[in-house]
Amino acid sequence: MNGENQKEEFLQLYNEYIKREGADRLLDYLSSKSSDFFVAPSSTRFHGSYEGGLVEHSVNVYHCLKDYLSRERVNNLYNMTYDEETIAIVSLLHDVCKINCYKKGSRNIKDENGVWRAVPIYEYDDKLPYGHGEKSVYIITGFMKLTREEAFAIRYHMGFSGTEDKRSIGDSFEQFPLSFALSTADMEATYFIENKTD
Repeated sequence: MNGENQKEEFLQLYNEYIKREGADRLLDYLSSKSSDFFVAPSSTRFHGSYEGGLVEHSVNVYHCLKDYLSRERVNNLYNMTYDEETIAIVSLLHDVCKINCYKKGSRNIKDENGVWRAVPIYEYDDKLPYGHGEKSVYIITGFMKLTREEAFAIRYHMGFSGTEDKRSIGDSFEQFPLSFALSTADMEATYFIENKTD
């Protein structure tokens, strides 16, 4: 799906499900010239390392989370039921920490004939180094309130692949199961849906 379709789907999901006070101001920010959310990559070299990769990843995580939460076992045995607004908030907004963090650059590589040539790349240049999940929570709560479970889910969406204290991650998963579900959806989107490029 191309980037424009991903943006349209993101906007449709956001406008349909996220009605909380301040949500309109947050969307205005995401769509403004102060934010590159809809054109930013999702990483420098791996998943979504191309224009529009961030919004594509956000939509992919939404679908993965919806699918995970629809499982009978998750609903009946784990009692994990969340409203549509919560699902949309945590999945669509978990990576807003990546806004304005990537800049275009280039590096030299040898082509198949051994000739050096410049290739475009993205470089990471974070002007607000406030962490990852915690930075997303910080940005979102500048516009609208999050429930405690939403905040913990976004904060710990990197799961055990992050650099946080492993005990805190496990505690979050146990106390706020949406943390585990979002982390699972994020990993599924990253490793199984989105192509890695080098």
